[in-house]
Amino acid sequence: MINFISFIDWNPQSYLFEVAGFKVHIYSLCWIVAFVVGWYLMSNIFKKENQKKELLDPLFLYTFIGAIVGARLGEYLFYDPVAFIERPIEVFLPVQYAPGESTFFGLLQNYEFVGFSGLASHGAALGVIITSYLFSRKYLQRRNVLWLLDRMAVVVPFGGAAVRVGNFYNSEIVGKPSDLPWAVKFYQQSSGYGEIVSRHPAQIYEAIGYIILGIIMLYLYHKTDKRKYLGALLGIFLFLLFLIRFIVEFFKENQGEEAVAQTLNIGLNNGQVLSIPFMLIGLYLFISSKKRPEIEPI
Repeated sequence: MINFISFIDWNPQSYLFEVAGFKVHIYSLCWIVAFVVGWYLMSNIFKKENQKKELLDPLFLYTFIGAIVGARLGEYLFYDPVAFIERPIEVFLPVQYAPGESTFFGLLQNYEFVGFSGLASHGAALGVIITSYLFSRKYLQRRNVLWLLDRMAVVVPFGGAAVRVGNFYNSEIVGKPSDLPWAVKFYQQSSGYGEIVSRHPAQIYEAIGYIILGIIMLYLYHKTDKRKYLGALLGIFLFLLFLIRFIVEFFKENQGEEAVAQTLNIGLNNGQVLSIPFMLIGLYLFISSKKRPEIEPI
């Protein structure tokens, strides 16, 4: 078998260009792609179900805030809680300590703009669920929040895939060492992962899993009656998405201090431990969805 490892050397520049101290990062563009694709798919769903298209803009804003804030806080709460004390400015702003640098038009000295690179998907999921509830209370008073979450479950997988491609580009969330033909040498990987060796492209594994999940969700929404039962689509989405995450974690290097996993000491890492509750909730929502047939609002 031909070994291609030596040809997969990954060391790209993380940004496209720089303007006034702001670097336009590929990772940030991947997030933009995620929301653009989500907006497009959700607009088709709203059109299919005769919902006001004007609601898409506030929904986009609510979802954006929920995903970014939830993912950012989740990253530090689950993986690096000490940062709230030692590096609070890096938790709440997209900057990193860099002596001699400045950003935000010179207002912030000794820091450079790096974008939000530390984002936890479990935190993002919680953030989106919370903001979806708030959105439903304000704009969809006659709809159960599960109606909205069921539809969002159809579009989110594609956004998740785009974000994981951004992680790959950033050489973060790298996989464990591997000698497989498609293993990758991430030259920009965190020093915490040790020497530069060929590794599983775990980010791509996860992205492919999410794309497959997205196709499944589109099929279930358009070709089955699952959308008629509140919580059915959301349940399938939560179970399969976090099952994918659980499996891919076997190929990933552990992230951060693994605070949650070390506390439980059950032989799993943080990502796996945090995935289990979401999988169980998804299973419950799907099994119980037959008891919640949607009643069209009058």
